[in-house]
Amino acid sequence: MLYLIDGYNITKGDPATRDLSLEAQRDALIARVRTRGADHLGSGHVVIVFDGAGGTGTSAEAGGLVEVRYARAGSADDVLASRAAHATERVCLVSSDRELASRVETHASHGWNVLPRETLYEGARPRARRGGKRYPASTAGLPKGANKITEELKGLWLNNEGE
Repeated sequence: MLYLIDGYNITKGDPATRDLSLEAQRDALIARVRTRGADHLGSGHVVIVFDGAGGTGTSAEAGGLVEVRYARAGSADDVLASRAAHATERVCLVSSDRELASRVETHASHGWNVLPRETLYEGARPRARRGGKRYPASTAGLPKGANKITEELKGLWLNNEGE
């Protein structure tokens, strides 16, 4: 999956970043995506695009690749639509810009979907795990059968509460 993120569309709408300088907005979003992007989006290649000249960079991160681009000429929307047109995989746009979503839909030949910008807000909750499955107790260091023990203890405590 290729995640295309409309940088300023996210940061200028996010109550946690909208009052910051543009540089601080960019830094906050990039850090958030690098540390928690997979939790909010899923695994895949992530491209964050900002309007204006600011540099360019790519860095490998756990769980995928985060690429940061700046639209030196034109707009971030142009860069995002072009990237969708050249994608060799399914595209997911993260933006609340309907016009941009329409452009991406037109250009994405391997399928596409859109997530609202709130998906990446500072206070956003991570996506629910597929199938509603929980991690097994063993991943938290609990022994096999720990959940059963917990249920037995609850039964003892709650049944004896009125005594």
